[in-house]
Amino acid sequence: MKGITDLPFFIVLMGLSCIAMCFPVLHAIRLEDWLTARTFFYNGAFLGVITAIFGIAVRRQDKGASASTHLITMLAAYVILPIFLAMPFAALVKTSTFFQAYFEMLSSLTTTGATLFDDPKVLSEPLHLWRSLVGWLGGFMILVVAMAIFAPLNMGGFEIYALQRHRKDAVSQMQKAEVSERLSKFANQIFPIYLILTFVLAIVQIALGERVLVAVSHSMAILSTSGISPVGGLSGSNAGFFGEVIMFMFLFFAVSRNTFLPGREQENWRTIKHDKEITQALLWITLIPALLFIRHWSGALGANTQTDAISGISSLWGSSFTILSFLTTTGFESQSWDVAQNWSGLRTPGLIFIGLAALGGGVATTAGGIKLLRVYALYKHGLREMERLSYPSSVGGAGQRGRSIRREGAFVAWIFLMVFVSTLGTVMLALSLTGLSFEESLVFAMSALATCGPLVGISLENGASYALLPDGAKAILCIAMILGRLETVAVIALFNPNYWR
Repeated sequence: MKGITDLPFFIVLMGLSCIAMCFPVLHAIRLEDWLTARTFFYNGAFLGVITAIFGIAVRRQDKGASASTHLITMLAAYVILPIFLAMPFAALVKTSTFFQAYFEMLSSLTTTGATLFDDPKVLSEPLHLWRSLVGWLGGFMILVVAMAIFAPLNMGGFEIYALQRHRKDAVSQMQKAEVSERLSKFANQIFPIYLILTFVLAIVQIALGERVLVAVSHSMAILSTSGISPVGGLSGSNAGFFGEVIMFMFLFFAVSRNTFLPGREQENWRTIKHDKEITQALLWITLIPALLFIRHWSGALGANTQTDAISGISSLWGSSFTILSFLTTTGFESQSWDVAQNWSGLRTPGLIFIGLAALGGGVATTAGGIKLLRVYALYKHGLREMERLSYPSSVGGAGQRGRSIRREGAFVAWIFLMVFVSTLGTVMLALSLTGLSFEESLVFAMSALATCGPLVGISLENGASYALLPDGAKAILCIAMILGRLETVAVIALFNPNYWR
């Protein structure tokens, strides 16, 4: 492990990509697909040689690298690494160009899950496994980076709880600490949990009758919130209702960092019941499905459609699962999701899912979006301001921590919200120049910035897909996916002169 920490972070990522190519090789050998096995083996060997050469050349040159250097490394990883990941994909899919393969791998690495292949049968099983594996590793990478890099820099949502009097101390400690050691520490802590959770979810699905490849792919998609599926989503799953119930429980790992790594700011698991992100998630998955149920129930009565308890319960469950799935930016639709619309004949407005994807999941999770903690800070600030309108001399409670959330926390949350909205408008404008309509530009831009690729399929009714986009629009979405995964504020911070002194 000491030798690995001596290597630059980007070289370590290249080495992990090389090792990951062994799994499609083994699966292809099992299927006796020798062409696919040779392709992944040759590309993995080539990438391994390149990694070894660069590793020997730059070893120990990364010692003492600052956090800003690692932010640049992450930006370079999302730009350059998909080139190597796309090489076997482009060689095996003759109908796609290398740029299309690059888009597919970048979408997987950023856990967006946008795909250019609407028909999953076009790709072989090893390629589906490769897409799922890249998305799973991309989720693991962002978990480690969030804890090791974003947290000391007070970015990625951690700035909400950063008290003003502690910020200078946090920055000085960040500068003194070795970033590579923090990366190694959190990787060792997170990976066993991440792997075991994926394994348990896959085993449960297999026990429920799911195929091994589909079970493993869906498990990796749930834990990484990539939404990548080899069968086009849960509609092609054999796990049924109980499989969705298990997935629903595992989706909560993308709601709050306390479900994954409790105890960083708190002391034990009992603080989960006081977690504001979990509280908000429970509110959304209770309130919105209830409103949708009332809407569809009234629509069914108005259409004189036969209503029964089973259809109602199935409709309510489908809404709850789909709402949580898009709130965590996973993008899986429940098999019961169409029951409500067939029940009443009314279609659910796609704007609801756009808003859910924009809210996103928890801080330091694999979910994208604005993040629930920032929404909570703005909510508390709004309540306090309304209270002061009625009682100007009142004093806000909740202690120093609560005052920090309402003041500095709400201030930085508002800044991030404005940057997010400005970035969304810029991406929409750029997409409109490629010929997309306003509605299409909004949905595609939000799906990229919130890293929720399946948002397009459920929000647009005209059959729009990523495959129909011109190359210029795909290039714009590539940039948007990187900005959405790293968060625009972190990218802007790279241009701050204080980071370079």
